[in-house]
Amino acid sequence: MTLPFFAAPGGGAGRPVAMAHRGFSLDGLENSMAAFRAAVGHGYRYLETDVHTTADGVLLLFHDAALDRITDRAGRIAELTAEEVAKARIGGRETVPTFDELVAAFPETRFNLDVKDWHSVRSLAEAIERHAVHDRVLVASFSDRRRRAVLRLLSRRTASSAGTAANAAFMALSPLLAVPVLRSPARAVLRRVLRDVDALQVPVRYRAIPVVSPGFVRRAHSLGLYVHVWTVNEPAEMHRLLDLGVDGLVSDRADLLRDVLESRGAWS
Repeated sequence: MTLPFFAAPGGGAGRPVAMAHRGFSLDGLENSMAAFRAAVGHGYRYLETDVHTTADGVLLLFHDAALDRITDRAGRIAELTAEEVAKARIGGRETVPTFDELVAAFPETRFNLDVKDWHSVRSLAEAIERHAVHDRVLVASFSDRRRRAVLRLLSRRTASSAGTAANAAFMALSPLLAVPVLRSPARAVLRRVLRDVDALQVPVRYRAIPVVSPGFVRRAHSLGLYVHVWTVNEPAEMHRLLDLGVDGLVSDRADLLRDVLESRGAWS
């Protein structure tokens, strides 16, 4: 069954999903409303972003645990109130947006949400329930335990991608699918490990280890899994991965990815 998240415009019907990584900004305004508006203005219907939660329970869109790197203020988000975070400016210009703002601003857009800390498990689940956006979000995290904790709190089936442990299990066990005597047991173990996984969201390589290969894509598809690759910013690499049959690309360069997909007749 294809979940609505994957069947939105730009996905399904053989068209790869194009995700704008933290929105689109060439000025360092990542995860700002300006970056999200720019991506949507380029025609994007999938936004990749990250969630953290303030000390008083407000769900924010922000990658780092602390404000220091990209704003004009300092401090860990989990230790600050929403009022205190609201004084910070990304790149000295943009406020840190809330999840509520994002959902209200882009009612037709899909959101790939990376749950960055345990403090955000309940707040994210409550936000998804409050806005009834189960069909419009994919829950992601490097931690499979954290990801599954969010899913358990949801009242409806919601798309999700594998964390580090589940991806590693797929990397280790999926080659056994090519061995006839081991195919059935390997498939049974993988289906159990990936029981709540709809997509493998992976880098092209992990350190010196290649990840995305023709075999990787073929084996994922044999289990009914989508393959999304991050973070791909070079047009030649975009073309190469699309030729391999990946189902989606996550990019900082929404402009270049759109050009590549248009050249292939794959932009919706």
